[in-house]
Amino acid sequence: MKTPVTVLGLGAMGTALARTFLAAGHPTTVWNRTPGRSPELDDLGAARAKTVGDAIAASPLIVACLLDDTSVRSTLEPVAPELARRTLVNLTNGTPEQARRAADWAAQQGAQYLDGGIMAVPVMIGGPAAFILYSGSPEAFEQYRDDLAVLAKPTYVGSDAGLAALQDLALLSAMYGMFGGAAHALAMVSSEKLSPTAFAADLLVPWLTAMLGTVSGMANDLEYGAAPGPAGSNLAMQSAAFPNFFDASEAQGVDPMLLVPIRSLLERAVAEGHGDEDLAVLVRLLAKD
Repeated sequence: MKTPVTVLGLGAMGTALARTFLAAGHPTTVWNRTPGRSPELDDLGAARAKTVGDAIAASPLIVACLLDDTSVRSTLEPVAPELARRTLVNLTNGTPEQARRAADWAAQQGAQYLDGGIMAVPVMIGGPAAFILYSGSPEAFEQYRDDLAVLAKPTYVGSDAGLAALQDLALLSAMYGMFGGAAHALAMVSSEKLSPTAFAADLLVPWLTAMLGTVSGMANDLEYGAAPGPAGSNLAMQSAAFPNFFDASEAQGVDPMLLVPIRSLLERAVAEGHGDEDLAVLVRLLAKD
C-alpha cells in the first residue's frame, strides 16, 4: 500500500497536488477551510475530512499548500498536538525566515518538517518539467522522497529549512525580471501595430534564449572573478546607450518604468568606477553591507 497523504488547502495548486497523489494510487485525505471545494476530487476517491484535526490524524505525511504563512499558522496551531510523529511538508510560498520558524515550531510538536518551493504552475504538476525544491529534515526527505516524486522532481537543497524558500524566491525574481523586460518589448512592438505573436516567436524568444547563456558567465565571474582586462560589452558602453530606451519608449507612448531600476544601477556602477567591467558587478552592487 502506498503512503497515505493529507493535503491541506484546495486552491488551484493544492487541488493539483491532491489529484496527482490520487492518480498515483496514494490514499488521499483533503481538507479546505471552505467545505466542498474541488468536488471533482471526490469522484477520484479522495476522503474529505470535516476538520483539520481529522485530516492530520488520517495520514503520516501532511502536505500544506495554503495562501500564506499566516494561513499555515492559523490552521495548524490549534491542532498542534496532532502533528506529533508525523511529517509536515509545507509547500506554501513564503520567506526563508518563515520557513525556519515553522521548522522550529514543528520540532516542538514532535514533527519532522520539510519546506518546499514549487517550481511549476498547477497544470505542470505530475509532469516531467516540474520540480520542487525541498529543505529541512534530511531524514524526512529520504523517507518520503519517492512519495513526493509523484508530484514533481524532488530536489533537496539542504538541512537549513530556509534554503528552499530562498532559492524559490530567487528563481521567481529572475522570472519576473524576464517577464518585465518581455512586457516592455511587447508594448513597444504593439505601439506600431506590429504582430506581437510574430515578434515573440521569430525574434523575442530566440533572443532571450540566446541571452540566457550569459547567465552562467555572470555567475562564474561573481564567484571566481572576471578575466583580466576590460569586458567586451562593458558597463560604460551599456550605460551610455541606455537613454535610447527611454527616448524611444516615450516617443512610442510606452511607459519606461520597468527599465528605471536597471538604468539607475548602470549609472551607479559607472560612477563608482566599474565602467570597464561586465554585468556581474551589478550583483555585488545589489548586496547591502
